Amino acid sequence: MPNIKIFAGNSHPELAQRIAQRLGTEPSKVVLKKFANQETCVEIGESVRGEDVYILQSGTGCGEVNDHLMEMLIMIHACKIASAERVTAVIPCYPYARQDKKDKSRAPISAKLVANMLSVAGADHIITMDLHASQIQGFFDIPVDNLYAEPAVLKWIKENIENWRECTIVSPDAGGAKRVVSIADRLNVNFALIHKERAVANEVQRMTLVGDVTGRTAIIVDDLADTCGTVVKAAEKLKEAGAKMVYAVMTHGVFSGPALERLMDSCIEAIVVSNTIPQHEKIAVCPKIQAIDVSSIIGEAIRRTHNGESVSYLFGNVPL
Repeated sequence: MPNIKIFAGNSHPELAQRIAQRLGTEPSKVVLKKFANQETCVEIGESVRGEDVYILQSGTGCGEVNDHLMEMLIMIHACKIASAERVTAVIPCYPYARQDKKDKSRAPISAKLVANMLSVAGADHIITMDLHASQIQGFFDIPVDNLYAEPAVLKWIKENIENWRECTIVSPDAGGAKRVVSIADRLNVNFALIHKERAVANEVQRMTLVGDVTGRTAIIVDDLADTCGTVVKAAEKLKEAGAKMVYAVMTHGVFSGPALERLMDSCIEAIVVSNTIPQHEKIAVCPKIQAIDVSSIIGEAIRRTHNGESVSYLFGNVPL
């Protein structure tokens, strides 16, 4: 059986280090730099001939989305033409995932374009986490494992919220209803839904709460926190409706623009995100942010993929 080689891009070397540690190895040698004209240069520092290669690059939230995407494509291509047996792109946070449909005239479906680019670069398999829409898997003609942060979220709720049996799980929009119903069912608690109307992207116009949160702890659950306008307005709406405390749990914490400022001024007790995107600097600025480590889930998915085992166990359990 070929050996595992884990290469880390510049987006999240700490997560790659944690995953490699879990697998009892070290990240493989690679030099990533830019030429004077800002073109990306990749030099793979060791032989990958006949090896099982995993390239980890988180696709968004680090300010250099396009650079990181290009870096990953070049790394995949470099390994492929160096005779790697199989190349798997490990993308904890998939770039351009929100551009997944033609929602207005002449709009691009950029998530599909990224899928095509990954396939053409030479990726044989994709491992990602909590895609914005599960249908993005259908943009690929290669296997895609869409892992869930849900088991880690359930664990956090049970360990950190004292009266979690008296809580209500809230979706900040209709699109996240399925995710919220799944978590509410597994905790055996009620759920609520907030319907929002947008005039322009990233700006919410009006919100309507469907469900009862009076005297209960409300936990807002979504896949991505970007400018945090939606989650802060949702928290205000829940407080108006009589919620005792409001928490927010998101898989990917992008926190761009005025997000940290909004969170500090909001009525949210804590916003919990996974470490699919680096969070150290943001936690230092905004102490309300807490990070859940998902390296064990991604690391176990890599181990099972390498050994030809099923990864479906990870959809409902956090590996030890």
